[in-house]
Amino acid sequence: MELLGLHHVSILTGKAEKNYEFYTKILGMRLVKKTVNQDNTESYHLFYADAEGTPGTDVTFFDIPGLGQSYRGTSDISFVSLRVKSSDSLLFWKKRFQQYHVEHEDIQKRANRDTLAFRDFEGTRLILVADNREKGVRAGVPWQRDDIPLEHAIIGLGPVTLTVGIAEPTIGVLTEVMGFRFVGSYPSLEGNYPDILVYAAGAGGSGAEVHIETRPDLPKARLGRGGVHHVAFRIPNEEEYDQWAQRIKENRLPNSGKVERYYFKALYFREPNGILFELSTDTPGFATDEPIETMGEKLALPPFLEPKRTEIEEKLRPLILE
Repeated sequence: MELLGLHHVSILTGKAEKNYEFYTKILGMRLVKKTVNQDNTESYHLFYADAEGTPGTDVTFFDIPGLGQSYRGTSDISFVSLRVKSSDSLLFWKKRFQQYHVEHEDIQKRANRDTLAFRDFEGTRLILVADNREKGVRAGVPWQRDDIPLEHAIIGLGPVTLTVGIAEPTIGVLTEVMGFRFVGSYPSLEGNYPDILVYAAGAGGSGAEVHIETRPDLPKARLGRGGVHHVAFRIPNEEEYDQWAQRIKENRLPNSGKVERYYFKALYFREPNGILFELSTDTPGFATDEPIETMGEKLALPPFLEPKRTEIEEKLRPLILE
């Protein structure tokens, strides 16, 4: 068994309409699935990804209007990265962020890669990371937009950063249970703090990395709008999914058991610092109930929710995405 890399990250938003505008019109990602939170069908769940909804390219959002602001701290998924092809792409994005008044920093090195940190309108901490022909997990297929050249488009998820008070328990789960391996470290850009540790799974590269930031000086994070709810890792197929479910159980990690999400099978568990991890299958994918050409255009419901469509639509607030 081997995890292939990152599958998706899920974030909280208080305003889906503005969220859609930022991630599609400014960042140029594709809305590949408009559906509901299966655990609370009165809330929308939006999935942004590459042109084909490829596993490893998804950034998803739970829409919770009126949600309070998140506060950074420990036990937190503190940064989400998005891959672009080259360092030249970062220059394009820096100009674009200036044009759209997106809060951003200067281009800096992280783990020997050129990166550009920025924030969305709710304070989500994001980083563009340049691949520069690096080997590792294959990137996605860029989504065509007239105002973003294909050579600069976002092509998938890059490393996620976990901020913890004590690193060893989290590292233990990553390496001893999940099969990650230590591949290096780099200095903190926040000040005189411990180096950030880099762990990789599968073929490695930016699409398969977790970065561990140790910050015992911070309080525990508070999750709210702009905060990352969980990070998911890729399982190639259902056979290995069953084996992973057994492995998590044997290691006595608090977990959800098997969860059918229709577009993928999921298993949720918390590592010792309280960060929520998910293991998700690559199959069957987002095109299982919609043609790939029109994914994301209509409200999609999995078969086990389809009989309740009328009731669900009546309780959902109107959502106009233009």
